Amino acid sequence: MQSFTFHSPTEIIFGRGAEDHVAEKLRAYGASRILILYGGGSVVASGLLSRIEKNLTSVGLAFLVIGGVRPNPRVSLVREAIREGVAADVNFVLGVGGGSVIDSAKAVAHGIASPHVDIWDIWTHKAPLEKTTPFGSVLTIPAAGSEVSDSAVLTNEDTGRKLGLNTPLNRPLVAFMNPALAFTLPRAQIAAGASDIMMHTMERYFTNVKEPNVFTDRVSAALIRTVMECAERLLVSRKDYDAMSELMWCGSVSHSGFTELGRCKDFSVHKLGHELSARFDSTHAMTLTALWASWARHVYQYDPARFAQFAADIFGVNAGTDEERTRAGIRRMEEFFASIEMPTSLAGLGIGTLTKGTIEELAGAATANDTVRLGSFHPLTRADAAAIYTAANH
Repeated sequence: MQSFTFHSPTEIIFGRGAEDHVAEKLRAYGASRILILYGGGSVVASGLLSRIEKNLTSVGLAFLVIGGVRPNPRVSLVREAIREGVAADVNFVLGVGGGSVIDSAKAVAHGIASPHVDIWDIWTHKAPLEKTTPFGSVLTIPAAGSEVSDSAVLTNEDTGRKLGLNTPLNRPLVAFMNPALAFTLPRAQIAAGASDIMMHTMERYFTNVKEPNVFTDRVSAALIRTVMECAERLLVSRKDYDAMSELMWCGSVSHSGFTELGRCKDFSVHKLGHELSARFDSTHAMTLTALWASWARHVYQYDPARFAQFAADIFGVNAGTDEERTRAGIRRMEEFFASIEMPTSLAGLGIGTLTKGTIEELAGAATANDTVRLGSFHPLTRADAAAIYTAANH
């Protein structure tokens, strides 16, 4: 196994009623003026937001509440929240929701700490990120893993760019995780969340590192299989607490860095998917499943043994040549995504068939006009990106 550094500083409060401990934990972290960030009306309708507010009020903590975070979170709302947070002298940011809310909370926390720097300049590396405001989350959607990860994504609606930022300062201080809060999720959101978790793991499983990482491989494979099993159970009964617990915890482990120890992330499918989300406002996880099989068929030739191992680890495909096992594994994964009603081509995104010109524009944007190579398993050029978009364009 290669050398690695692993640091996961987030304190996790997991289980039924986890959110009831918000006040005592935030006060222990020195919070006194809290900005609560949330998305749509579900946390209001469910009573979750009210319970958190009462919990904070009971110990004398002041708070400011801002809603309206959307999927593919917008930088405009982040800027507004930063302005209000600075005016209120906020010293803790709490995201209540899923990945988009938590990513936005990270950006708001960074912006409050450096109020004279535009947050998009930090996101595009025009300005350094040197400090942040303490922040945490109450997780309601098992999916993105943002509650423990070092990454966050923002979309600039003015420029049409969706960019990720990786930094240790993106690691939250604390995450409150009650699986029962996800019981009201629609079926489509459970399927999308499960797919996102799987993709976070597969983007690490397919690595250019040749040295064996046996334990990491076994953790990754077990996580993927667990997510597949629990997704199928939850699509039958969304109030299956045990299945939701496993799914929620898998989401955190998948993006904590634990499934990449001794190797590096690829994330080329994510970067290709970001261009679709930015241009068409497509659901993040749907862009990933729409592209994954086309990516896999394009790159497997560079390490067919790795793909053959994946087929064996996930689906028990042990017979045949590496090529035969590889193709079977890709097909089986594609069939699984289809079985939970996730798209396996661009048509499933509801954006129609893309023109050659649009595909070239997407490929150019993803690779910064061929000045950037995507991923590490097989670094993708603009031509590679265009070929993958084309293969999925049906």
